[in-house]
Amino acid sequence: MADVRTKPSVFTEKFGVFAECLLTGVWIAVASLGVVTYPAAFAAGARHLRRRTGHVAGGWREFVADLRVAVCGGWVVGLVGWGAMAVAWVDVQAVRAGLPGGPLVGAVGLFAVIGLMVTGLRAAAVWTPGDRWRTLLAAAGRRTVLDPGGSFLLVGGAVLVVCSALLIAPLAVPVLGAVAAAAVAVEERHRRR
Repeated sequence: MADVRTKPSVFTEKFGVFAECLLTGVWIAVASLGVVTYPAAFAAGARHLRRRTGHVAGGWREFVADLRVAVCGGWVVGLVGWGAMAVAWVDVQAVRAGLPGGPLVGAVGLFAVIGLMVTGLRAAAVWTPGDRWRTLLAAAGRRTVLDPGGSFLLVGGAVLVVCSALLIAPLAVPVLGAVAAAAVAVEERHRRR
């Protein structure tokens, strides 16, 4: 008897990727519970989605293996990210207190935090085992500035997560996977240019 395999429809393929993004968002949220592990979680999630779109097998075990490797240097990046958020909080307090120059400092601080967030997402989107976070972040910082269209797409993804969290908090969890997918797509778009 002949082995007949049918190719999945375009709808099935695209919906499968969407469902995988939502599942990856849950994995990213669980892996980020370590507070400073969120860069490694995004990196492992992005790598999982790259495998999925490249039709390479992989699941939870590969995600966890990638997470373990990414945490080695990623926890420092996570710590720096929390430090940046603390600085942003101080900026907001300066604006609220009505200090002279507070609005300017607040605006600069806000743009810096957004730039750091986009740089971190872009670095995580291209991470592979063996990459150094410092090198990834330096290259991602250049891409953040040189590809403003892609950077604005990632800002939009972050806004989507915040809006989801404000409307229905549990929605923010699966949407994290959509943000990781957006980062992968932005990096692929930049690579092809």
